[in-house]
Amino acid sequence: MAEARRIDGKAAAARIIENVTAETAALTAKTGTVPGLAVVIVGEDPASQVYVGSKAKTATACGFKSIKHELPAETSEATLLKVVRDLNEDAEVHGILVQLPLPEHVDEAKVIQTIDPDKDVDGFHLINVGRLSTGDTAAAFVPCTPAGSMLLIREVLGDDLSGKNAVVVGRSNIVGKPMAQLLLAANATVTIAHSRTKDLPGVCRGADILVAAVGRPEMLTGDYVKDGAVVIDVGINRIEAPEKGLKEDGTPKTKLVGDVNYEEAARKAAAITPVPGGVGPMTIAMLMANTLRSACRSAGIEAPKF
Repeated sequence: MAEARRIDGKAAAARIIENVTAETAALTAKTGTVPGLAVVIVGEDPASQVYVGSKAKTATACGFKSIKHELPAETSEATLLKVVRDLNEDAEVHGILVQLPLPEHVDEAKVIQTIDPDKDVDGFHLINVGRLSTGDTAAAFVPCTPAGSMLLIREVLGDDLSGKNAVVVGRSNIVGKPMAQLLLAANATVTIAHSRTKDLPGVCRGADILVAAVGRPEMLTGDYVKDGAVVIDVGINRIEAPEKGLKEDGTPKTKLVGDVNYEEAARKAAAITPVPGGVGPMTIAMLMANTLRSACRSAGIEAPKF
């Protein structure tokens, strides 16, 4: 087969951000409502700081009111819960995001379930999980990574996936399970596979749509991919890259790779997302889209579809 089409998540995300920005300006002009996104971060984890900074920067660029609460790592669970409850009551806040992971002394589940489901733009609250699992995708806030992945699939295959076999490798609550629900809602026949699946390569080779979300670098080789499949690689893994030389401290430089061996898979797939530049940019774009939807609901007008 010819080399697979490279699905450009960066370009798709830019289009979504452009649309969100335009719709935000229209919403504010019509109703006076400015979408508000509040991000809460506890501690100084470097990766989390980068993610939060990127989200805040994008929110501001979209015309949102961007609020950031930075709390020290020793912040008590009770204090964090109060911050969340105060944001629930703030009419100028339409989206609340608590950056994970949280320190070990804080119950992540309790914090997530304290967020108002109608401001839960991450889509992790059980109310939103239930809405999605029952097929109420219009009411649910869908977790941003699977929502972005689904948009990329639709770019290639369209909205109706009737007759398509989809395999999702990974069963996390954040990606694997909601991804399967979205594929079901689009009429695909869906298998959720994982580390204990018998003959995992064989199961994956039956997929017209293969979604990898296992968190293991380049685990899915070309042997896992059906000729002509659409491959969505959700994984982001940093590995050593000796071919790039050494850092000043003498250790090998690193690079980002997905859960799929891109070079091998691209020789068989019809279309595939790269890492980086595939699903990653879509996650923040869909966070902005969810926040705008929440603001539109608050203002009593129909939210745009993305």
